[in-house]
Amino acid sequence: MSGRPERLLFLPGASGDMAFWRPLGQRLACRAERRHLGWPGFGDTPPRPGVEGFDDLLALVLEPLDRPCALIAQSMGGVLALQAALARPRWVTHLVLCATSGGLPMAELGAADWRAGFRASLSHLPDWFATDTTDLSGYLEEIAAPTLLLWGDADPFSPVAVGERLARQLPRARLEVIKGGDHDLGLHHAGRLAPLVDTHLTRP
Repeated sequence: MSGRPERLLFLPGASGDMAFWRPLGQRLACRAERRHLGWPGFGDTPPRPGVEGFDDLLALVLEPLDRPCALIAQSMGGVLALQAALARPRWVTHLVLCATSGGLPMAELGAADWRAGFRASLSHLPDWFATDTTDLSGYLEEIAAPTLLLWGDADPFSPVAVGERLARQLPRARLEVIKGGDHDLGLHHAGRLAPLVDTHLTRP
């Protein structure tokens, strides 16, 4: 799918925080509709019957993919964004992936293990993300959507080596590294990222 997006879908990471991307969304000049998704049972999003795992979360991401959309995703939300692009290539115009694993084997790329900290600090949340082992490394070359990869050079959980691997495997990817950026790059550096995202969304 090429062309301009009519809708921007913002996907959070494992916290499910719907507010994570709002500072960036408010700064974008792109006039497309904004839709911030949350994960049922996470953060401020109430539980939803029948949502019990990763496949159910993917189904929620696919629901609003009924028109040209750009997916803007943080961390584990990026895995869902890539799965959505594989499932609905007709409607995904652009991808913006921030500090994600991208379904790659993280340990061999020098990533620190975030799962113990997630369980300790967010023990009230469902454990789906911490137990997920989705491997997309054999499918990434099938994704045709132009992809902007946003990484911070101070992120222990998704180091720049992950972004570099994704940039090599995704056919139409470009990597931007933000000096001093941590894992919550999209929230803490929204002002620096907004021009990069706007430029990306105007490219066919």
